[in-house]
Amino acid sequence: MSERKFLYVSHGWDDDRAASLSPVEKLVYRSNLLGSDQRITNTGGGNTSSKISERDPLTGADTEVLWVKGSGGDLRTSGQENFSSLYQEKLIGLQAVYAVDSGRGLKTEAEDRMVGMYSHTTFNLNPRPSSIDTPLHAFIPFNHVDHMHPNAVIAVAASRRSAELTREIFGEDLVYTPWMRPGFELGLEMKKICREHPQAKGILMGQHGVINWHDDAKECYLLTLELIEKAASFIEQKYQASGGHASAFGGEKYSSMSDADRLTTLVRILPWMRGQVSQERLQVATYQDDPAIRRFVNSHDAARLAELGTSCPDHFLRTKIKPLYIDWDPASGDVEALRNALADGLETYRDDYAAYYKACCRPGSPAMRNPNPTVVLIPGIGMIAWGKNKSESRVTAEFYNCAVEVMRGAEAIDAYIALPQQEAFDIEYWALEEAKLQRMPPERELDRQVHVVIGAGWGIGRATAHRLGSEGAHVVAVDRDGEAAEATCKGMIEKVGAGIGVAGSGISGCGQAIALTADITDRASIRGMLDDVVLAYGGFDAVVVTAGIFVPSDVSGRIPDDRWAVTFSINVTGSYLVADEAHRIWQDQGLSGCLVLTTSANAVVPKKGSIAYDTSKAAANHLVRELAIELAPLVRVNGVAPATVVQGSAMFPRDRVIGSLAKYGIDFTDTEPTASLVKKLAQFYADRTLTGSPITPEDQAEAYFLLVSKRLSKTTGQIITVDGGLHEAFLR
Repeated sequence: MSERKFLYVSHGWDDDRAASLSPVEKLVYRSNLLGSDQRITNTGGGNTSSKISERDPLTGADTEVLWVKGSGGDLRTSGQENFSSLYQEKLIGLQAVYAVDSGRGLKTEAEDRMVGMYSHTTFNLNPRPSSIDTPLHAFIPFNHVDHMHPNAVIAVAASRRSAELTREIFGEDLVYTPWMRPGFELGLEMKKICREHPQAKGILMGQHGVINWHDDAKECYLLTLELIEKAASFIEQKYQASGGHASAFGGEKYSSMSDADRLTTLVRILPWMRGQVSQERLQVATYQDDPAIRRFVNSHDAARLAELGTSCPDHFLRTKIKPLYIDWDPASGDVEALRNALADGLETYRDDYAAYYKACCRPGSPAMRNPNPTVVLIPGIGMIAWGKNKSESRVTAEFYNCAVEVMRGAEAIDAYIALPQQEAFDIEYWALEEAKLQRMPPERELDRQVHVVIGAGWGIGRATAHRLGSEGAHVVAVDRDGEAAEATCKGMIEKVGAGIGVAGSGISGCGQAIALTADITDRASIRGMLDDVVLAYGGFDAVVVTAGIFVPSDVSGRIPDDRWAVTFSINVTGSYLVADEAHRIWQDQGLSGCLVLTTSANAVVPKKGSIAYDTSKAAANHLVRELAIELAPLVRVNGVAPATVVQGSAMFPRDRVIGSLAKYGIDFTDTEPTASLVKKLAQFYADRTLTGSPITPEDQAEAYFLLVSKRLSKTTGQIITVDGGLHEAFLR
């Protein structure tokens, strides 16, 4: 096949690079190229294989090994460790085993048994579990096989006249086969097609995707691109001939809201929606409002197509069998009417899902899963996707985007059809899919939760953000210093592999951590920040305030009036404003929340030179108690009272450290490094405690973690002191 430029897919093959790779490395290279273009396959979707001659570790003889992408993983990021390696001869031998079981009329049981048999064919003790698509690759008699889920090809596969369209678009290059659940039987069908159609280069699988082959790795890659290009080109010609965007999905029924009104509406409905869909387990949102998704949700045909559901199994395993479409006129701007429509829609959706489960379940089917939708479509606004974390909700949104593209293409060339409900159910509740879910690692203690840490740019706040993130929380690092907040998020990448991003950037935006700025003395700034959190994640579960200020007395022992006011504005009033603004969102969610404020051991230990700070922290102590009463029973409110934490604290710049060393008569020199000065001062404070050890930000972070976790779920209105044992601060 001659190389050429492609309009609808990306061609990235580099001959020089490929020539330097081993056969297995070349398979990984090919896979990564294919997976990097979502027009070729979706995240986690599709698989690739190569049949490679290897030296048998037992006999030393050359043997043919099938290297195929294993269960789970993503082609874009997969390495060699994500591929199964199996003796090709033993895989072929399983056909006889399958024939015995399936001949008894036990095809489903036989299919399930075969997956367990693949481990008996493993080459060189490779631990990667095999995919259910393994037979598709093993039984096709070519060296290299690509199985992709391109939107353009699935649009053909999900069309009413898919068989005829396959012949019209691809001629004899692709052979059409009706829908069949992935597995051993489908692999045997492909073997038969290859035998009966020796001229064929691939197979178009009804409502599923495409599989193609070649004996040369590069030619297999180029063939994959060529087939997708043909389908996409055919669709675009028909699409433009029928009116293009202007007439897509039957044309526009509703107009989009302005950007400002759309975001304002989202902020008002997202926390309430999160509470509704989190009745069983907490969910995290991703919203998308780009022109393509708004063109769909605003259209005349959106309600009809949404009700049909998705077609490709890879899609609806994420998006469920169908989304929830809300028929609401955005021109009214009536948010209460929208909320009522959502409430009615959610109730109907749950009832429909329960009826679907009851009608389709079989003896031994897994228990019904969460009946709430994972995708919600709202005219004028866009799409809201839900998942157990930000990553999952983003991928769910990606998958429904793929579904929309499939529907666009299918409607342009013919008419879109979906999988029959029973077939969809048998995939969604397949025992093998359930087993895959059971193999998932257990969730961490703070998984699914969203925690806002204010003052996260330095010291205790940064350590707390990292501690919460290490337990799975989505962390919003907030600081007046935006660069410091971003540095905290980047530190999470290094520690827990979290992604960072910017709120409000939709599907391509934030990950597990996000950096925002706010001034806690300004209610509007706090509200804007919390609104951004809502847009990023749908809501939040805990707020931790570590921001504070220390203003020492001047040489005469006085504090200027304005500095006194600033101290109370930040250390007391700021915490109240945060609590007040957060409370409205907690109330909308209707989900239990946690608020943790930062006080100080100084709140109960009066001393000379810090009158403003000490009295503000005493007020903060009582603010904790008052808020615990005001916000109960929905929100638990507690405080952490650190003693002096010098290390990493923004409240201890070099000049203050030097002033303290001089005040306490500790020897130092003006040229001494700051780290050395900090160490001396920290040890001085430590020597005054019962434990005798310097107190670190990480020591404090542990207390914040305990208070936001379920470990102290019955504790509210309390102050946990982390001071190394200052007997002066003992409870009186």
